[in-house]
Amino acid sequence: MGVFQSFFDIFKKNSEIESSYDFDALIDEYHTLYLKHLAIDTCAEFLARSFGRSEFRIRKNGQPLKNEWTYLLNVRPNLDQTASSFWQQVVYKLITQNEVLIVLSDDDQLLIAESYVRKEYALYEDYFESVWLKGYEFKRKFPMSEVIFLQYNNNDLSRYVRGLYEDYASLYNRMVEVAMRNHQIRATVTGKEGRGFDDKLQKRAQSYIDKVYAKFSKESIAIVPVQAGLEYNELTNTVGETDQSIDELKKLKRQFVDEVADILGIPSTILHGELADLESAQTVLNKYCLKSLNKKIEDELNAKIIDKTEFVNGTEIKVVGVDKKDIFDLADAVDKLISSGGFNRNEIRKEVDYESIDGGDEFYITKNYEKAAKGGEEVDDETGN
Repeated sequence: MGVFQSFFDIFKKNSEIESSYDFDALIDEYHTLYLKHLAIDTCAEFLARSFGRSEFRIRKNGQPLKNEWTYLLNVRPNLDQTASSFWQQVVYKLITQNEVLIVLSDDDQLLIAESYVRKEYALYEDYFESVWLKGYEFKRKFPMSEVIFLQYNNNDLSRYVRGLYEDYASLYNRMVEVAMRNHQIRATVTGKEGRGFDDKLQKRAQSYIDKVYAKFSKESIAIVPVQAGLEYNELTNTVGETDQSIDELKKLKRQFVDEVADILGIPSTILHGELADLESAQTVLNKYCLKSLNKKIEDELNAKIIDKTEFVNGTEIKVVGVDKKDIFDLADAVDKLISSGGFNRNEIRKEVDYESIDGGDEFYITKNYEKAAKGGEEVDDETGN
């Protein structure tokens, strides 16, 4: 928001801009630019807060595994942040900047890089150099295999952000044009009562104009007498007023929020606080937005934290967030899946993000499930009759 604040400060400090005849056009562009940025910020913050509630579970063959990574990912990634604030910052940066770099310091802290330079190679792994964080530059290079590097790869959002910065450039250029015109003195000199300019009067008028110009340009307070036969009219800027009402701005804000939400796969009704079909909107959010975000981060963590041998032997990292299934809503379905003998308890527990239990691999079937003979007649398993 710093760019917007600096533009707004210019408007406040330079009152002459406000008197420009096209100030209404400038303020319209400012409102549009501000609302576009606000739309991106609103959607990114929503996803960041949602993901900040996630839990990172490390499992080996379905059993929980506690180690140093469990603490770093879930409790305190570094000395200055808790896990929720850390991952909220990661996701916000990922959405708004399309990528984020996380490095592990020598004292085992997970740190989010503010800036970096990526060196790419065709046949070798890439590495990162000139990594900066809070005014500190890491002197060493970080190979790709030793960092957590996330890319969002949303081309639609990238184009939207590029358009946003084009709007920045347009607004800045308009402001420069206004500033250059503000200090001009514009005036006309005419003959009184429709009197035309002959050569003599033309020379007298030009001499009068030169004196007026010199007087106005050199003195802060200038009083110029009116010449007989000449009339001097200075053209001043008029104060423009924006025609945008509060309702129009609200509609424009909603339009931009809806555009960004559609790009990110967020049901706009959730962002606007609408309660109608809230349950179905939450399902769409979990299925088409949060699940893919969780998968992207899961894959990167498994690729960089879990080595090949550990993964083959059943060790993996699972992200469990707000898209976690409600076991009470699934109670009837779970009962039918287990009682029919189609699935065992550990298979169901894995689907609802719970650890496996001893004896959970056994299959069960209720007694009321019996074979049916042709024509639908029941057959007793013991007698065959």
